[in-house]
Amino acid sequence: MPASGAHLWSRLRRRMAVRAGRSQLPQHTVEVLLAVLVGLAGAGGAIAFRRILEAITYLFYRHTTGVPEGLTAWEYVLLPVLGALLVGPLVAWVGRDVEGSSVPELQEAAALHGGRLRTLRWLPKTISAALTVGSGGSAGREGPIAFIGASLAADVGRLFSTSERRRRLLFACGAAAGVAATFNAPLTGAFFALEIVIGSWAAETFAPVVVSAVVSSAMGRHVFGSAPAFDVPDYSLATFAELPIFAILGLLSALVAVLFITVLYFTTDLWERLPMVPRALRLPPAAALVGLLGIWHPGVMGLGYDTISHTLQGALPGVSLLILLMLGKVVTTSLTLGSGGSGGIFAPSLFIGAMLGGAVGQVVNALTASHVTSPGAYALVGMGGLFAGVSHAPITAVLTIFELTGDYRMILPLMLTCGIATIAARHMRRTSIYNVKLLRRGVHLELGRDVGLLNELEVGDAMTRELIKVAPEATGHEAMRLLQETTHHGFPLVDDDGRLHGIVTAEDLRHAAHEGRLDDAVTAIATHRLVITFPDETLNDALRKLGMHHVSRVPVVEREDHRKIVGLLTNKDIVAAYNRALIRHHTDLSKTTETELFE
Repeated sequence: MPASGAHLWSRLRRRMAVRAGRSQLPQHTVEVLLAVLVGLAGAGGAIAFRRILEAITYLFYRHTTGVPEGLTAWEYVLLPVLGALLVGPLVAWVGRDVEGSSVPELQEAAALHGGRLRTLRWLPKTISAALTVGSGGSAGREGPIAFIGASLAADVGRLFSTSERRRRLLFACGAAAGVAATFNAPLTGAFFALEIVIGSWAAETFAPVVVSAVVSSAMGRHVFGSAPAFDVPDYSLATFAELPIFAILGLLSALVAVLFITVLYFTTDLWERLPMVPRALRLPPAAALVGLLGIWHPGVMGLGYDTISHTLQGALPGVSLLILLMLGKVVTTSLTLGSGGSGGIFAPSLFIGAMLGGAVGQVVNALTASHVTSPGAYALVGMGGLFAGVSHAPITAVLTIFELTGDYRMILPLMLTCGIATIAARHMRRTSIYNVKLLRRGVHLELGRDVGLLNELEVGDAMTRELIKVAPEATGHEAMRLLQETTHHGFPLVDDDGRLHGIVTAEDLRHAAHEGRLDDAVTAIATHRLVITFPDETLNDALRKLGMHHVSRVPVVEREDHRKIVGLLTNKDIVAAYNRALIRHHTDLSKTTETELFE
């Protein structure tokens, strides 16, 4: 940004900060008002993106909803290549945070950067994603729209110079607003932001995010209408005896989801290793391959919503063609996003799931003589199962299908399929399609926290070295007195030579008091089968031990001698070390100059 522009922006920020500081409104009121503002901004971004996407699609194909049938073979190949020639240099120039769905970048910004993104990042994301999808690239629009909404929210937070907690809150509000407006789905938007983007269900976060999603969805309905995204017949479960079949569909969804993730990142690695090809020119070869598959069936290009709609309406081709369409969409999406294109994985996931569910439904109908649920209903449930499998977000998946179709009658098989798909996919591959990208950068996110920080810290950095010890020969009364005089809930039993004999906890002493055994030596009361950790072990590994064995403290011993205690580690010690690391991280981040934020 030019110096004059940066100066004006700085003055505006200071003025808004002064006015915000003078405000006498309660904190929650201010946050709700800011959530409304972010909801309006997110809706504006979503509406603009959809209109730009429709215009670019029409410019390429004289069609606004996707890639039509009936084009020549040259058009199917050359038009995506033309789009890739425009997107490639833009992505190479702007940076990798506009590649792909950008949801991993949102997760990283929320967890590590306090909801900060570089200024005006929504602009290149809008252009690159609209060009990628509009020219025929196989990708979705939910990731770009969530990024656009969150980027606008980050700019609002920067304008008002809000605290880090509030910036993170507004960041989630922006992501929710973008998704809610474009899909006419306020619940989906809210839970997408809470479950996927920030991984937090705190009460103080939930209300503003919902407000933002509702405001944005209301604006979206005013512009796009209130009809659901897909017009679905009145499907219902024919018999509860089919529920085991939907459970099998959940398992199949997990298998295909893992296949999708594997192929996507295999393609990403393959394109990263292209010899002597500049990043700006890596997209056209992939786009040409997508176009070649589009000659066979245009549904594997673009959003693919027309093909999904036909499937949900019950106009299903044969099982073999459905499976080929499913695999074709896996390949085209992997080529588009793996080569550096910009777009989401939501629409491809729905497409893949619909084809899988439709194929299972047709097989069930062919093998069962009695009345069973329509194959279109299986396609509907398959959409949710596949998205749950790739995102590891079952609540968002269930709500998404419910809101996109307006059909509640299939909720039981949908919940069952999504739940099993999530569990099975996590068992087969611990990371979601979004988290794999972060893991490759060394960022380990779980429940909104960067586990990578815990992997960098060792037990020796966090443990308590000054121990309050109890001699093995002391009585239970002495240990109980020590318990009452301190805030500790357990003490190691250590002899004069510094050797560990066990741990006596508050629970051990309560049981002994109930049984009248406090006159006994404390070694007869204490726990001797101990969970231990070592000074050079990572805090993440130690935390897993605490959780696995349901204990709140573990003795730290030497690796060479497990009876030689050197410290004690508690849950509080781990949290304190993690928070100190976060503070150091954010202190380093805050040293970023204003000029760097505008780059």
